Amino acid sequence: MADEETPFDDTELNLDLSDVSAEDDLQINLDLGGIEEEPEAEPEIQLGFGADEEEQPEVEEESVLDDDSDAVRAQIRGELESKIGDWYVVHTYSGMEKRVKQNLDSRVKTLNMEDFIFETVVPTEDVVEIRSGTKKTVTRTVLPGYVLVRMDLTDDSWSAVRHTPSVTGFVGHANDPVPLSLDEVVEMLLPAALALKADKEGGRPQRKKKVELVDFQVGDSVMLTDGPFTGVHATITEINTNTSRLKATLEFMGRDTPVDLTLDQVQKV
Repeated sequence: MADEETPFDDTELNLDLSDVSAEDDLQINLDLGGIEEEPEAEPEIQLGFGADEEEQPEVEEESVLDDDSDAVRAQIRGELESKIGDWYVVHTYSGMEKRVKQNLDSRVKTLNMEDFIFETVVPTEDVVEIRSGTKKTVTRTVLPGYVLVRMDLTDDSWSAVRHTPSVTGFVGHANDPVPLSLDEVVEMLLPAALALKADKEGGRPQRKKKVELVDFQVGDSVMLTDGPFTGVHATITEINTNTSRLKATLEFMGRDTPVDLTLDQVQKV
């Protein structure tokens, strides 16, 4: 009777550890009683917060988003090319961008400058703000302290803009400012246009908003409030706003040790 084939070939699977030599044993060292030499790199301590929450975007969805951006960008460019005047950047006091726009729009009418000053824009974008562990979407200016003005530059129009309350001057040469290129204006107006498109279409996927962490900054000293190092002080070295996680270093066994934390595991000191 012919030999039957066995499910596994014993000659290919050898689990016999009896041949391990003493020299091989020396490569496995589980003795944690002392450290005889410096390790090549400090191990990063994971405190059991799970895998990285940041997900890789799907290629198909990313392609759709790129198409949306390209379409909106082309639409903005087409609209700008149909308008007269050049775009200039006006510097304002911090936080006064919207007030400057209101004041300038009012002065244009009062001074009868409609034929020279055509449009005033404060570029904005939606930002996810994390404060005390709570996320909130807020609208912020793309260029804090700056306002865009579409105009024909003359002595009178320059003076009307320059002497608007809270305006500190034009960006560029003081009396002969240089206008922006069309590409520069398009990129400044793109974030607000994409947000408006997404709101109108309702539920349409859009690019991730910029995330800003209000409570913590790199270099801040914090105290751990959970985990094996509760009560220990650490210094923030890196912040990942997309996953609401941060990296910090703390002193452990006489050396700086990196730890990976979530925002709700620390308290600012």
